Amino acid sequence: MPIRRRHFSAALSASLLPIAPASLLTAPPASAQFRVEVSGIGATQLPIAVTRLRDEDRSGQALSQIIRADLDTSGVFRLVDSSGALDERSQPQWADWRARSADALLVGSVSRLADGRFDVRYKLWDVLKSQELAAQSLVVPAADLRLAAHRIADMVHDKLVGEPGVNATRIAYVSRVANRYTLRITDADGEGAQSALASPQPIISPAWAPDGRRLAYVSFEDGKAVVMVQDVSSGERRRVAAFKGSNSAPAWSPDGTRLAVTLTRDGLSQVYLLDLAGDAVRRLTTSSAIDTEACFSPDGRQVYFVSDRGGGPQVYRMPTGGGSAERVTFQGAYNISPALSPDGRLLAYITRENGFRVMLMPLDGSAPPLALTDTADDESPSFAPNGRLLIYATRSAGRDVLMTTTLDGKIRRRVPTQGLDVREPAWGPYIR
Repeated sequence: MPIRRRHFSAALSASLLPIAPASLLTAPPASAQFRVEVSGIGATQLPIAVTRLRDEDRSGQALSQIIRADLDTSGVFRLVDSSGALDERSQPQWADWRARSADALLVGSVSRLADGRFDVRYKLWDVLKSQELAAQSLVVPAADLRLAAHRIADMVHDKLVGEPGVNATRIAYVSRVANRYTLRITDADGEGAQSALASPQPIISPAWAPDGRRLAYVSFEDGKAVVMVQDVSSGERRRVAAFKGSNSAPAWSPDGTRLAVTLTRDGLSQVYLLDLAGDAVRRLTTSSAIDTEACFSPDGRQVYFVSDRGGGPQVYRMPTGGGSAERVTFQGAYNISPALSPDGRLLAYITRENGFRVMLMPLDGSAPPLALTDTADDESPSFAPNGRLLIYATRSAGRDVLMTTTLDGKIRRRVPTQGLDVREPAWGPYIR
């Protein structure tokens, strides 16, 4: 039973693929290019103006455009006419900004320092109250100018929404060109791509550690599916699950000390818990079915997974310490790829009904499952760390692409991936 449409059957079969050494690559950041495609309209959005930062042209980065794109795609903000020359030292003409229907105004400047770094200054105003909300100076090297813009957008989100934005986080995904696979890491907006690993053998199921510094994934470089853990900064990596049979579907525990993995070492695919400190492994599920695609609840007390023990693939959960499994999804005959929201209240998954679509359901049963997409070939949903967005893979115009969506499905954005066929997205956590 191919529980994971594109890769799961391949992971289980672990056919003898030709073995070739993988290479660790460190590529310079791709040239930044602002692109955004948005569909849908959010119901409630805060109107904000973001003026061009004074002298940003001299920095080589269109910082105000990056900030605008971050705010626009959050689904929370609506950008209004931002024309005009202002910086953090200016006194805005409030009547003018109110006439443009702006509730908030962001202004700033960029200056190159003698040591080559840049001083990025900004100020956020409440237009309705004519009141300053925040002001800050960020001194950064040229390579971190995009990150500075993302951090400013996150500050705006925090000040006006009351929770952090996710623009300074990262996503991981896998691209395939001809017969070469690359594990890529980018900014949350899809820009600044770097290669973490390239291999002629498939790479699947990347999963971020809670500290945002390690990635687990499945590699076939040994001729079968093996779970690896890689330090993102150094590139150092090690095999953590290379047991007899197939080793697949890694998921981190909230404290980063354990992995839930799917192993076939005892026969059928079952879920096991792997203690990374001592490499101890404990079988969690014991069934005559295929159990796979586990993920932890945010408190670490439960594991959600997919099983066909009821005759078709559905999402179940059971205590991490062991016990009885409880079925979670009931609508539809085929539900796979569970993902828990950071607060543990929502379950995203893929259902098969006239194609494969991303679904979202509250775990307290307060509402029926909601279809977030109108496409038919979706897979691998992953929550942003603030729980307001999801990233997923789908197909568009004959290509594998990545999309983000708000939790009402009203605002969807295609993530720029340099025209590559991409899949297996994983949204990283806040960096600790």
